[in-house]
Amino acid sequence: MKKKIFIVAAVFISSQLAAQTSDEDSIRTLDKVVITATKYPTKQSNTGKLVSVITREQIEKSSGKDLAQVLNEQTGLTLSGSFSNPGKDKSIFFRGASSNYTLILLDGIPLNDPSGTGGTFDIRLIPLEQIERIEILKGSQSTLYGSNAIAGVINIISKKPTDDQLTGKGLLSYGSYNTFKANADISRKAKWLEYNLNYQYFDTKGISEAKDTTGNGQFDNDGFNRQSFQANLAFKINPHIRFSPYYRFSQFNGKYDADAFTDGNQQYKARLVNTGFISTVGYSKGIVTMDYGYDFTDLSYNGYLLGGKFNHAEAYVNHNFNEYLQLLAGLNYQTFRLPKPDTTNSIFSSYASLVYHRAGFAMEAGSRYNKHNRYGDNFTYSLNPSYLFKERWKIFVDVSSGYRPPAITELFGPFGANARLKPENSTSVEGGMQMWTFNKRLSALASYYSRDIKDVIVYEYPQGYINRDRQKDHGIEMEVQYVSDRWNFKSSYAFVDGELTEKLGSKDTVFHNLIRRPKHTIDLFAGYEPTNKFFVSTSLQYFSKRNDIFYNPNNFYTPEPKVLKAYLLWNAYIEYKLLKNEMIIFIDAKNLTDNKDYAEVYGYSVQGFTVTGGIRFKL
Repeated sequence: MKKKIFIVAAVFISSQLAAQTSDEDSIRTLDKVVITATKYPTKQSNTGKLVSVITREQIEKSSGKDLAQVLNEQTGLTLSGSFSNPGKDKSIFFRGASSNYTLILLDGIPLNDPSGTGGTFDIRLIPLEQIERIEILKGSQSTLYGSNAIAGVINIISKKPTDDQLTGKGLLSYGSYNTFKANADISRKAKWLEYNLNYQYFDTKGISEAKDTTGNGQFDNDGFNRQSFQANLAFKINPHIRFSPYYRFSQFNGKYDADAFTDGNQQYKARLVNTGFISTVGYSKGIVTMDYGYDFTDLSYNGYLLGGKFNHAEAYVNHNFNEYLQLLAGLNYQTFRLPKPDTTNSIFSSYASLVYHRAGFAMEAGSRYNKHNRYGDNFTYSLNPSYLFKERWKIFVDVSSGYRPPAITELFGPFGANARLKPENSTSVEGGMQMWTFNKRLSALASYYSRDIKDVIVYEYPQGYINRDRQKDHGIEMEVQYVSDRWNFKSSYAFVDGELTEKLGSKDTVFHNLIRRPKHTIDLFAGYEPTNKFFVSTSLQYFSKRNDIFYNPNNFYTPEPKVLKAYLLWNAYIEYKLLKNEMIIFIDAKNLTDNKDYAEVYGYSVQGFTVTGGIRFKL
């Protein structure tokens, strides 16, 4: 109880400190231009949707972390497995929803692994150093982005060249558990051609994935190795036409244990080929975008082969009727294929969204038509009014529906497949308020959301995938942030709760089923840059207790409810610039108190105190 009081007090103190600090000459701003909310550039204050941005500066100051750990610091996001063995699989819980309700985009194009659980993409395949920025769009976005976007969208924007001269950059780091990382980056932005080439090698000996309770400490470490290559090109045919092909290859392999509390020597391998293009044609009233993406995944778990192919093709136009009215309209086609059994699903969609904004008032209204090869027709809608007072206060409401047909692996995959599954349909409601100061350096946010999914698909042992009546979730989010030339403060709080309803006989039976998801999370961050060469930051993360289910192998895998205790993590980062800022030395330390008295997943280990040191340099 004292710990909770301390954390709540810290949130209040940091918020008050941010409110009292002022620097009118600062050029840093919290009102960023974002793309994901509307598929075209717009300021955060001009859209009624909630978008969080992780900038390149923040990513560079996270050089000792991976993508999962960076996302885990964002309000409303919990990534189970972030602090477990580095190679352990990660689960994305966006506002309490399971991973398959979050859509992952790379440069606006969906990533999908048809063989993954619910079609989810494995974010272990994406190195943080290949990312320029990340936009996190909250709430149901099925009208613009289709299925899987019921909880939200994470748009990972890859590195692009910024210098008209040939530029080389690199990173070398070494840390706890014999973790080594090397990254090389070459780019140039010429008159008619832009290119960025990136390669990364990552290797760690890791820790034992399973928690060792035998007392003899003989569980072996489960290491993890990854190699990744990315090539982004852009041909500027003329001032109005741009063609940008890309190619990405990533593979990793490692070890995992037999089960909770059980050592083993299982091996896994994964390989991703991600390629395609983005083409834009500008005209006097707007821009036409055409893109294509292809994902090939090849997986092996202890000799068991999985994999799949995903194709995405889209064309959309952003048309400006005048300074107040904009139209976004597009067509989308996707296919999902499993090789065993050789099965293909497809979905065609058409969508349109009309945005009106004038004198502070904005209204976005949209609809999407879906036609699935197995489930036929479906319509979704969105309605998002907002009002901005004096460029400082914004109130917003968002009402939208969502649609998610069963993933191909849920229908025909090797684990618990059920060809009789029905599609899921959702309704989401959100409302809240945002505030900015005149100089856009202090911001505050408070929002409430609720989500109702009918015919929700769940996995239950031993039946496999089945439909249940409905899943209802709700929550609140609060955030205060301040930036200046020298200081950066952020404090946030998120609450989420949910229940599964099933009609048994003539009565509704309710189950509280948000497994491994904390009801309460609190994040505090403070960064200070006393000179242009030196930066230091510290952060606290609090996660309340969570429920889990342990399928006991010693009792015929009978499900046993477990409670995972609350925990607090304290982290720190420091960097210093040398050689006219061409070289940066950094140290990243996590879990400074060496807290190991908690678990993200019952029966599995967590990392204690870890430290990573390294250099970033420019050639």
